[in-house]
Amino acid sequence: MADGSRSVRGGGGGSPGSSPVLGGRCRGWAPSAVPPGHGFRRVTLTKPTFCHYCTDFIWGLAGYQCEVCNFMSHEKCLKNVKIPCSCIAPSLVRVPVAHCFGPPGHYKRKFCTVCRKSLESPAFRCEVCELHVHTDCILFACSDCRQCHQDGHQDQDTYHHHWREGNLPSGARCEVCKKTCGSSEVLSGMRCEWCGILAHAACYIIVTPECTFGRLRNMILPPSCVQLFSRNFSKLHCFRISENLQAESDEDDDVDGSTQVSAKDVQISTDSSKQTLKIFDGNDAVKRNQFRLISIPRIAKNEEVVEAALRAYYINDDQQEYELQTFTQQALLSDDVINRNDAAEDSNSGSVFRESVPEAWIIRAKPKDEEVIRIYPAWLKVGMAYVSLRVNKESTTQSVIKEVLPLLGRQTECLQNFKLVEVLMGSKQVQRMVLDSQELILNRLKDIRKTSIRQMNQTRFYVVENSKSIVRVNLFIGGLPPQLSPEEYTNILKDELAIKTNVVSVSHVYQAQGAVVLEISCFSEAERIYMLVKDTTVNDKPLNAVVIPEVMASKIPQNCWPLLVFVNPKSGGLKGRDLLYSFRKLLNPHQVFELTNGGPLPGFHTFSKVPSFRVLVCGGDGTVGWVLGALEEIRHKLVCSEPSVAILPLGTGNDLGRVLRWGAGYSGEDPYSILISVDEADDVLMDRWTILLDAEEPADGAENGVAEPEPPKIVQMNNYCGLGIDAELSLDFHHAREEEPGKFNSRFHNKGVYVKVGLQKISHTRNLHKDIKLQVDQREVELPSIEGLIFINIPSWGSGADLWGSDSDDRFEKPRIDDGLLEVVGVTGVVHMGQVQGGFRSGIRIAQGSYFRVTLLKPIPVQVDGEPWIQAPGQIIISAAGPKVHMLKKSKQKQKKTGSLKEMRVDSMAVSEGGR
Repeated sequence: MADGSRSVRGGGGGSPGSSPVLGGRCRGWAPSAVPPGHGFRRVTLTKPTFCHYCTDFIWGLAGYQCEVCNFMSHEKCLKNVKIPCSCIAPSLVRVPVAHCFGPPGHYKRKFCTVCRKSLESPAFRCEVCELHVHTDCILFACSDCRQCHQDGHQDQDTYHHHWREGNLPSGARCEVCKKTCGSSEVLSGMRCEWCGILAHAACYIIVTPECTFGRLRNMILPPSCVQLFSRNFSKLHCFRISENLQAESDEDDDVDGSTQVSAKDVQISTDSSKQTLKIFDGNDAVKRNQFRLISIPRIAKNEEVVEAALRAYYINDDQQEYELQTFTQQALLSDDVINRNDAAEDSNSGSVFRESVPEAWIIRAKPKDEEVIRIYPAWLKVGMAYVSLRVNKESTTQSVIKEVLPLLGRQTECLQNFKLVEVLMGSKQVQRMVLDSQELILNRLKDIRKTSIRQMNQTRFYVVENSKSIVRVNLFIGGLPPQLSPEEYTNILKDELAIKTNVVSVSHVYQAQGAVVLEISCFSEAERIYMLVKDTTVNDKPLNAVVIPEVMASKIPQNCWPLLVFVNPKSGGLKGRDLLYSFRKLLNPHQVFELTNGGPLPGFHTFSKVPSFRVLVCGGDGTVGWVLGALEEIRHKLVCSEPSVAILPLGTGNDLGRVLRWGAGYSGEDPYSILISVDEADDVLMDRWTILLDAEEPADGAENGVAEPEPPKIVQMNNYCGLGIDAELSLDFHHAREEEPGKFNSRFHNKGVYVKVGLQKISHTRNLHKDIKLQVDQREVELPSIEGLIFINIPSWGSGADLWGSDSDDRFEKPRIDDGLLEVVGVTGVVHMGQVQGGFRSGIRIAQGSYFRVTLLKPIPVQVDGEPWIQAPGQIIISAAGPKVHMLKKSKQKQKKTGSLKEMRVDSMAVSEGGR
């Protein structure tokens, strides 16, 4: 309950003293001497409450609360509050960067950045930074996301800390004073979203402003090295986030206007002395039926109601500049809002709102003959944030530019070299519009306010130098027929997409993969092609498009080895989706690629000019093989032709991950610790093998028995190749997963299905040794009585079993993953396989060599790295595949204690704490 006897009003909409120096990359505001923008009021506390400044418990029955953003403080802390109110935060953003919101989810012990309340209902989070926000607060969030690339408007290499308030764990410690700065009770504490350092709100201001990206500096792709012209693309497109996330998010937006309204209606006060009003902030809100509810006394003055309405929309302007107009429910259905206030009522400042009030009200700005606006000097590097300028009814765009240039030291330059740009800093998209040279500024301001008072609070004007900037948008187009010439690909794109060759050219061709990269010099054409590709098929195969950033390799620091991350979100019981979020936050999102969106090729193309980089593959053994195969095909086009590859095992077996010490499977470890382990891992070599499958007879099921034999097929092998019972079990498991894919989302269930399939095969007898012949290094090898024949490249098979065994044998060399040899092992049946996996027996050692020829006398089940099929009779030839691949093996040494690593990157705990 509010006590109106005492009220403390903070500074207004940002004085020059509190304005940042132009060009900074941090959140966008600096502390001032008084609580910036807050309207503190002494309130009576009815439940345990904590101070948002010092995080201590507020003893007694009284505290001070901001009437706009709900910031709660001790009386003693008021003079020290540096965090600005949500109402002025948009005006203090340095470089507006829109957020990238995924679908709504449930986030435990998180707080909304706008209203500072707990996220008890479904809420949004940015996929790039640590911003969390309620669904009905999302429109008021600042466009203050991390700037992860250059977009052609600026070119600065020095990065400042990008501070984000709150949502720290209670054990977080301040970098400055080393005391606890986190809280699970309130939104408090500051964190840099690049380097991860933590600090109190009172301490972060003395931290050196330049950010060095922290412990992961050698792995992060510096934002100054990435260029992306993204004007017409959403952030989801720019960061290649799955379209299904965007669709879900869009559906939720549609719900905002209707479902949220019904939810708010429930909040109507039951206090008989109060009444609840619907407040719209302009014509746009009326059309969308998006309103805010305010609760006021049943008898209240106009000024009190206007002030409450402005607070609901996070506006801290003088309430004397606004008025409320009424309209009926019928008016909600029309495009025009009816002004039902007469002149006499407008002039009567003592009029009151009584019980018989209309259903809804709309905020209108009173007309002005002149006002002061801020003009931001864009990126002219003049050392100031903005200049204030008084405009009147005669002021035009041209006259404003004429007055501003002398203030910026550009008085000698021609007016025609500059333009005035209106920028709407929405939380989801930053929109720019060039104003006509003769447009009346006051009329433009009036139109914006009529559309939305909130949008006016998020709108800026920039004076920008006219420069002939070169637009270059790169689109990766996949799904095309392979092995065609550049001219043939161009003709296909002309026919299917109607590309305009005067602004579109094919810059790169990947014939083996059936993919091209288009360089487009027109934003609208790039957007048209991107949207059209979604609904286009060629030879019954759908095309896919990915927006590709350009990495400026010459700007990458000499000691920087950026990490290229591939994540299969379908692996590991859907843990891949949470890992995508964590790695996008910990690194630059432009170095994290989702494999279900175009495969590995877009990532390798993006890094093709990077002189030195490493790769992290998050997925099962099949995913690792997919990435290694793509690397082998594109190796000759990479400046760094032999990048080292680390593994985060998300699959069922994860045999390669076990051998390289990355574990049996991911079980929720801290993603930051994983990146540290990758940075400290040892470089090792591993053999890869080529398998030539040459069927000499037609496949079963050929029509009329006259079909041609299958053409020779080549596959790559990393782990092992199995024939017989081993492959038959894999094939049955594969068929079961295809029938009910939704059930195969955990390693435990997958292994259970393997056991069930194996038990069904126990009584089956086969004589594989009679159906195949084996040659090893040109020598015939007699096979014992077996049901399965397995070629192993690594000392782990079937989820960690040692099939070869550890016993010494003078006939064979000790196996290594880089010895250029494969080991050949036999198993006698399902029971033998179970004994091997239980550690009671090993397989039957048959041979060791570097060149193998297997002759199939009948159709035999075959599996390579877990991918099974039925192979027709014919020849199988296994030989070494080109150069060995560089892998990263997790070091046995303990991680070095470089400060408090866990605390420096507490935001990476989102995988375990912030799951949906």
